[in-house]
This record gives sequence, C-alpha cells and structure tokens, in this order.
Amino acid sequence: MPLNIAIAGAGIGGLAAAALLADQGHTITIYDQFDAPRPVGSGLVIQPVGQAVLDQIGAGDTARQKGNAIHRMLGHEADHGRRVLDVWYDRKAGESFGLAIHRAALFDAILQAALTRPNITIIPSAAIADVTDPAKGTRSLILADGARTDPADLVIDAAGASSPLSPLVSRPLTYGAIWGTVDWPDTALPHDQLTQQYRRADRMIGALPIGTMPGETVQKAAVFWSLPADSHAAWQARGLDRWKDEARSLWPAIAPFLEQITDPDQMTMARYSHGTLRRPFGAHLAHIGDAAHRASPQLGQGANMALLDALALAEALRQHPLATALPAYMRARRWHVAIYQAMSWAFTPQYQSDSRMLPMLRDRVLFPVSMIPPVSRLLTALVRGSMINPLGRLGSL
Repeated sequence: MPLNIAIAGAGIGGLAAAALLADQGHTITIYDQFDAPRPVGSGLVIQPVGQAVLDQIGAGDTARQKGNAIHRMLGHEADHGRRVLDVWYDRKAGESFGLAIHRAALFDAILQAALTRPNITIIPSAAIADVTDPAKGTRSLILADGARTDPADLVIDAAGASSPLSPLVSRPLTYGAIWGTVDWPDTALPHDQLTQQYRRADRMIGALPIGTMPGETVQKAAVFWSLPADSHAAWQARGLDRWKDEARSLWPAIAPFLEQITDPDQMTMARYSHGTLRRPFGAHLAHIGDAAHRASPQLGQGANMALLDALALAEALRQHPLATALPAYMRARRWHVAIYQAMSWAFTPQYQSDSRMLPMLRDRVLFPVSMIPPVSRLLTALVRGSMINPLGRLGSL
C-alpha cells in the first residue's frame, strides 16, 4: 500500500531513499533546513557498492562523468620512504574502481535524479527540531519555529551527524582533518589513485583527484591534512606559511597543490565521531546514514553506508508491510555496519593518533601481512564495501 513518507534532510542518503521509495509508488516529502538543497564538504569516494545504488536511481552515469576513477590507494611513511598502505581495486582495466568525486557533483547527480520523480516534493527552509510521538499510526516533524508538518506514515531521519531526531550518542575522535579543493596541477602524481604521506600517525597529508564540479570542466583535487580535533584554532594562528613549510618537508610532491591555497578559509575543519544505534528505528521512524552510525572516514565508507541504508530500507518496505519492514531493515544492515564500524575503529588509530607503537606495528607487521594473499584480497573487498552482503537477507546488489 502506498505510504506518505517524510524525510528529514536532503543529503545523499535522504535523496537516494526518496528516489528509491518514489519508484515504489510512495508519496515523498523532503524537508531541508537550507533555502535550497545543497551539499557540505569536499571530496569523497563512492565504492562499487555505492555506485550500484546510484545506478538504481539513475544517477550513476552522471556521477561517473563528473567524478574520477580511482584504482589504487597508496601511502608512504615519510621517515623511511616505504609503503604503509597499498590497496588496489582490480588490477585489470575496466573492472571495479572507486569513484572519487566532489560532494557537490555527487549531490547534483542524485538531486537531478530525484527531481525526475513527480511524487517527490522538497520543502526548503524547514529546519527540523523534533518529531512527534506516534499517534493514529502517523508522525509529524516539528520545525524550529514550532510548526508541524503534515502527518506521515513513516519519517526517515537522514539529517546527518547533527540530527535532532537521532538518540545516538557518539564518541568524539581525537583526530579530524582540514579539507580543501584546488585545481589538479601539473604533477607527476597518478591521476587514478589516492596518494597519501604519513609521519607516524600524527601527520598525514593526501591528494585525491575528484573530477570536475557541476557546470565546470577543470579537473579538481581534494587536499587534506590530519589535525587533532581541538587544534584548528592553533593551526589558523600559526599561519599558512608555517603549515605549508611543514607539509612540503613531509611530502615535496604536494607543493603545487598547496600553492593554490592562499587563505585559511579554503581549508575546512572536519571533526569525526564513532558510534552506532543498536536499534535504528522506532514506531513509524527510521534512521539512516550518519543519523544511525558514525565513524572515521579512514575506510572511505561514509557516503556508501548512507546509500546502502537507503537501499536496504527501500527493499524492506518493498518486501514487508510497514510494521515488519523496519525491523527487517535493521537486521539487513546489522552485520555489514558492525563489521565496518569495527574495522574503522581498529584501523583509524594506526593512521590518526598520537600513538608511537601503533605506527610501528602498522609498518613492520600489518602492512607486510596485508600484501600476502588472501589478506590482500580481503583488504580489497573491505575497501570495495563488499566484504559481506550489504543487504543481508533482503537480497543482493
């Protein structure tokens, strides 16, 4: 039976869920706090499992045209020059790859796909404050000005890490990163890989070729620098020149990227947290994406998880009545989310922390082991997002 569905948040997960559910005949209303829906952030990587979801909603080809294929993730330790990260997607040309893309380009591809569905309405300038208790089988969103939206059979919380609807209490991580977008320069760095340089685990800089912005043809790069979560103000106070000198001494190849950064405001601070809702649903309410689980972006899975949540929820509603669909959604995503949360928890301190022992373990034990089959194949499957079936018993991609 067609449902009236309200979605809080016109982000990647919210728009994807809207498109998938609209195709089932449901009536979708998306509420977003901005005057017009817009993305926040810089570059990211959509893994093959996430690309499969984009294909289902008709956004895959557009995203691939704007993004850039990544076949390898490579990182070196600055002090000894040896590899400490080396992951290939598939060594044969034409096989799977990560899609590096600016968040604005990805958002535009998904938004345009969603807008082709006549049963999707987007309500801008609607800041969400809360949700009503279920009454007569419906819920309404409560806006910041106290107004209530029309009753909905189902509310989907896709409002991200700061969602006022999510009960998730996550643990802040000690390290975040500053991110900026620049033109891809004349450089010897390969254009089909994420390249990073480390010093122990308290210094990390990287360059990711992310394709083009909406309406543009100039190839772009996302540049990022690891930073303790509480030290952004200190970084700003030091000044750009001191930071650039440190970064160039760590990795000379980054120089042509940094030359384009002339204002600290070009670099945006991103802080991370870790946590998972044990029960990502309530009566007539489902949480997806960062509203349901949060982790470091070390494994490059954030946007993919939101897309997979959206697909799993849509599949659950396609196969089950509403009363049993939400528990089915939880069961479908439980193990995939749990594995990736655990792996993120284990991997992140090896690359972003103040530890001296973990980088030594990474360099001398874990990385050499990761190059030995079948561990190397498992690591590739981990990055691709396909270590286990993301949809559980609901089906497969």
